Amino acid sequence: MKGSWRLLSRRLHLWLGLSVGMILVLISLSGAAIVFYVELDQWLHPELQVPMPQSGEPDWDQAVRTLRASYPDKTGPWRLEVTPELQLIPARYNQPQETKGQHFAPLLVWLSADGRQVLRQDYWGQSLLTWLYNLHYKLLLGATGTLLLGYLGIATLVLLISGLLAWWPRRGQWRKSLVFKARSNKVGLLYDWHKTIGLCCLLPLMLLTATGVMLALPGPTQTLLQVLPGQKPNPGLLSWQTAATDAVITPVIPLSEAIKKIRHEVPQAILAWIEVPAQSGGYYQFRVQLPGDPSRRFPHSYIQVDRHSGALVRIQDIRERGSSETVKNWLHPLHDGSVGGIWLRVVWIFIGVSPFLLMFLGLWRYYERIQRV
Repeated sequence: MKGSWRLLSRRLHLWLGLSVGMILVLISLSGAAIVFYVELDQWLHPELQVPMPQSGEPDWDQAVRTLRASYPDKTGPWRLEVTPELQLIPARYNQPQETKGQHFAPLLVWLSADGRQVLRQDYWGQSLLTWLYNLHYKLLLGATGTLLLGYLGIATLVLLISGLLAWWPRRGQWRKSLVFKARSNKVGLLYDWHKTIGLCCLLPLMLLTATGVMLALPGPTQTLLQVLPGQKPNPGLLSWQTAATDAVITPVIPLSEAIKKIRHEVPQAILAWIEVPAQSGGYYQFRVQLPGDPSRRFPHSYIQVDRHSGALVRIQDIRERGSSETVKNWLHPLHDGSVGGIWLRVVWIFIGVSPFLLMFLGLWRYYERIQRV
């Protein structure tokens, strides 16, 4: 019985590798391909290669006018991205009629920094990089694919742990187990390569898998995180139905005025996304990065501004939302590597390729072994 757990680990690792491994390779390679998806998408579309604007601030008011004039049927809220370079104004309309019924397929529009020209438009999932993104986080299967990936991620964690247990050295054999041996035996040589790559990539792979599972399964994740101390109630954001609807009577302030108000009242906030309310009513809503928030592109603090008076009506500060929200705030920047800048993202590309190498070596070794039987 002494070695039974080791034998069980080897068999579990083998059969999970032959089943879950295929999907793991698909997901990891697609993940590696989209680490720099924003930069690659821009590079693939020369029409977006425009010179930097002379002024330091895009013309947000003109951008809103251009969107409303160019897409008169899109009367709902538009989301504008505030990029660090301020070279373009990417915008999204989340529920276009053209892609109704799809899980997530917003209309994507890129405007020049002066807001006057539509440089490109597309629908999410119809360009190469957004198609790869859909493959990575939902297997092209919508909400069902995201759920499936979450549970496959749990199986992947078992695969990784079983591989570690299958290798785990006996007492007194640690140095021998860690050394890459010079072998003439092909099966043994393939094992050494598989072992070495697996041990080097184990912790990053477990981190990427665990954060991916938590992102794919928000319900179970929230239940799990509720055991942490320091929980606080989430006040939520105000819905557009609670906003004043007397747009005809009361003038609507321009977006630039709302931005000035934000920068005056909350000067430490870095703008990431701006939601322009629907023509029927609503609030200006700003998604902002506050000190201590690891995510630049998708921070978790929000500020809502009354579009008539310019008053700040709700601030949802991630620093005041409890321990579970703090943990969730780290999931995305850890998973996409953005928290570590360009170098962590480069490392994540190599880690994303490693499951392919591990599976290739494992299958080759398995083939060589059965050939000898």
